[in-house]
Amino acid sequence: MLIIFIFHMFYGVDIFNGLFSDIDKTILTQIRLPRGFLGILAGGGLSVCGAALQGVFRNNLVEPYTLGVSGGAAVGVALAISLSLNMLLGYFTLILAGFLGAVFVLFLLYYIAIKENRFDIKTLLLIGVMISFMSSSILMLILSVSKTENLHGIIFWMMGSLSDAENMINIWLGIIVLSGLFVFYLMANDLNAIQFGYEKSFTLGVNVENVIRMTVLISSLVTASIVSVTGVIGFVGLVVPHVMRKFFYNDFRILFLASFLGGGAFLLLSDMIASKIIYPIELPVGVVTGILGGALFINIFRKERVKWK
Repeated sequence: MLIIFIFHMFYGVDIFNGLFSDIDKTILTQIRLPRGFLGILAGGGLSVCGAALQGVFRNNLVEPYTLGVSGGAAVGVALAISLSLNMLLGYFTLILAGFLGAVFVLFLLYYIAIKENRFDIKTLLLIGVMISFMSSSILMLILSVSKTENLHGIIFWMMGSLSDAENMINIWLGIIVLSGLFVFYLMANDLNAIQFGYEKSFTLGVNVENVIRMTVLISSLVTASIVSVTGVIGFVGLVVPHVMRKFFYNDFRILFLASFLGGGAFLLLSDMIASKIIYPIELPVGVVTGILGGALFINIFRKERVKWK
């Protein structure tokens, strides 16, 4: 990841000359450095959440967006843009609107999926998928009644981008993402035990109910924070943990760290491709991750015939 970060940072700059112009210094410090850190945090955070959710649900097809969190964030941001709240209250309004939309979905999931103070996993996943479909329909409704000048902003945000990176945003996002990674790391042994089955892990002393509850809560909050800043960037949380599991199996003590580094590297690489492939036009990075991630995942399925559980 470090090599890709350095390449992402200095691509197109004559570093061997040793004399950076003022323009080069501004580009490096004000644009590429914040953008690089945002890519690492977003890619790493989504990948770690994907690894945790796949572990606790024992299903390799689960990712952070499966629970409908991204759909809630998208509806929140689309509403804010269509009502021009960002023009009145500033850019941070979009981040707040996206976060509130995602948190609303999280509370809705908890309210519906909990039966007699117990999580029903099948209900949780089913409700998450249904919320994603409903969010897509609500987004279409918002797009259909929005003013023409607001449509581009909504659509571009929905496709994901790192272009709005700022140092202050990175600091807050870094605190949330790294805190989530730390808590997940503390839960690694419990997640390792769950891979042997819920009943067996219970006999090993693991409070399965609490592990599920904590995993859903933390991954939803981390994902909501990332989506609120970058928009919807798909496939990172699905593909990267899946690939890393091939190298590190299901030992979550290593898998979390590997997923964070791999996710950051994957998103930085995708951002470089999005920025340069049809230069000077910049593609939304979500388009590149969707194409690369989808092709990679189909190839994995074709070769290994992953069994649906």
